[in-house]
Amino acid sequence: MISEIISTTKDKMDKAVEAAKDDFSSVRTGRANPAMFQKIMVDYYGTGTPLGQLCSMQNLEARTLNITPYDKSALIAIEKAIRDEPNLGATVNNDGNSIRASLPDLTEERRKEYVKLVKAKAEDARVSIRNIRRKGNDDLAALKKDGGAGEDDLARAEKELDALTKSHVDSIDEALKRKEAELLEV
Repeated sequence: MISEIISTTKDKMDKAVEAAKDDFSSVRTGRANPAMFQKIMVDYYGTGTPLGQLCSMQNLEARTLNITPYDKSALIAIEKAIRDEPNLGATVNNDGNSIRASLPDLTEERRKEYVKLVKAKAEDARVSIRNIRRKGNDDLAALKKDGGAGEDDLARAEKELDALTKSHVDSIDEALKRKEAELLEV
């Protein structure tokens, strides 16, 4: 039973770290990256649909992305969604078949804003991991109350949960350092 609790907790923490890294990739650096556009919601036949499901994206240059919709009738809706995305500031050109999104150079001030944004996302991920640890500890406490395991086993399991938490928080901190360096690189 203890091993199941630890295994479940580890899986949830792994997913939280992956979600944090995915969030980091959506923050703009100096280059155009399809991951930045993946989660933009497009009003497609009355339904909010992520841009990544409606088109293919490829880099033409460092700051230019070519977006080709699978359904040409969605071209205008895609163009509008990209224009309305406040964090990108992209210049959008529609040629009737595809869209070219050009990103402006990042100013020093804008880079610092993005660093703050990434730090906030990292803190949210750390809180998520701590909440997962708390849930695991609560499950262990319930097991102790039911008499399903000895105190030594439970103490060992709690230490293992703490070690898991530390390693996952360290992974987030490492990803944060890499993203910060990437953002501040001129």
